[in-house]
Formats: sequence, structure tokens, C-alpha cells
Amino acid sequence: MPHTADMRVEAWSPTAAGCIGEAVRAMVEGFADTSGAAVAGDHEHVITAESDEDLLVSVLEEVVYRMDAHGEIPFDVEVGAIRPAADGRCLSVRFRMADAGTAVAVGAVPKAVSLHDLQMRGGPGGWTCRVTLDV
Repeated sequence: MPHTADMRVEAWSPTAAGCIGEAVRAMVEGFADTSGAAVAGDHEHVITAESDEDLLVSVLEEVVYRMDAHGEIPFDVEVGAIRPAADGRCLSVRFRMADAGTAVAVGAVPKAVSLHDLQMRGGPGGWTCRVTLDV
């Protein structure tokens, strides 16, 4: 990224939910190797937002929050199908968490999700997303 305090994540999948899961994996791989990290348990979260892009941002913000508040990072993620909700769209996320202190640092840890140049699009070949993270 042109700005030294940013990390760009791009992901793709046949489905919007799968794309969000791949974005979480790419985000974590950008700053940590969790292959030998101690398991900290599971965390399930339901997110409601107005758009698919807002769902993406909310899931990534949950990862940042869990790192900051609980010292945990996901080493795996399962994203349920996106469903209609009264005030937009809804999805459930299940994170398999690792103790962040036992992961190997490979880059700067994200501190926030930027809305600048945020994209999440579906097309004939599947879904793609791009998001910038402040590190």
C-alpha cells in the first residue's frame, strides 16, 4: 500500500459468505502464523448490517476487537449463508480462536478497518472483495 500504516486484503469465493471467510483468513495471514498457536476456544457471533460490504467490515472489526480485548485471533472461521433480515442482511460467524500470544508475528497487527476503497462484488465468476486495514 502507498501508506505505510495500511494493509490491503483481497479475497474471492463462489459465494459472498465464502468471500468474507477468505478475507478473514487473508487478514490473519498478513500478520500472524497461527499454525503452532494454542487453541483458545470458539466464538460465535451474529452480525446484521445494511449491505454485504457492511457485513464484511463488521466481521473484520470483530476480529480486531477480539485481538484487542481478549488477546485472541482466529485460526479458522466458518461463515454461514447471508440471510435477509428486517434491517438489512444477517450472517452468523464461528471463529476457532487461538491465543494471540502463542502465534508467531509475521507483520503489523491491524488496528481498524478502513472504508476507503472498500469493495465487495458478485459476478458470473463468483464474489470478490477488497478492504484496507489500518495497522
